[in-house]
Amino acid sequence: MSVSPMAYEAQFFGFTPQTCMLRIYLAFQDYLLEMMAVVEGVVLKKLEASPGGRVSRLDVRKSTEKFLRFMKEHFDQLFGKMEEVLLQLVLSIPPHVLLPEDRVHRQYPYSREQFQALQDEASHLQQRCRAEAAAGQALRAELQEQKAVQAELERILQWFEGLENTCREHGTSNVRESFTFLTQNSKKLQDVLREVKEKSKKIKRGDE
Repeated sequence: MSVSPMAYEAQFFGFTPQTCMLRIYLAFQDYLLEMMAVVEGVVLKKLEASPGGRVSRLDVRKSTEKFLRFMKEHFDQLFGKMEEVLLQLVLSIPPHVLLPEDRVHRQYPYSREQFQALQDEASHLQQRCRAEAAAGQALRAELQEQKAVQAELERILQWFEGLENTCREHGTSNVRESFTFLTQNSKKLQDVLREVKEKSKKIKRGDE
């Protein structure tokens, strides 16, 4: 059997020519064995029909095996020639023939160095795409944080607007004055609360 890879032919046929030849060879071998078994069976029936014969079943088996070896030797020689012809003239693609999917290589020929340069450029572009994707993800995360901060600032502004409106209702328009007003009122509330606690204690003592 031929040991040439014939990879281009395998690309076209979908199988290697050597595989095809091997299957043909095995099919012929199986047919030869079946044919010899049939011939041996016919000979044995003839012997059974003539009991006075001098040929035994063992002699028939030896003769069958001898004839089988003879046939296999000649078959191998013939098959080797047939394989050579089929692989060269039938199952091979001429060197000047290009498959349709490979014609682009003729239209855009590249040397090994140019192909390596293209691979390096593609790898570099891929790394840049990954870096830009990571940067975009970081920017999106930062944008989410800015939105959260903006929402908090808007809430604080709304609180100040509400505070300013409340202060205006009580006659104070300046924010600093508003804080002063709140501080004074807070102190007054603390004093009132302290007085209430002291009076409560005195009342409890009086009850006791």
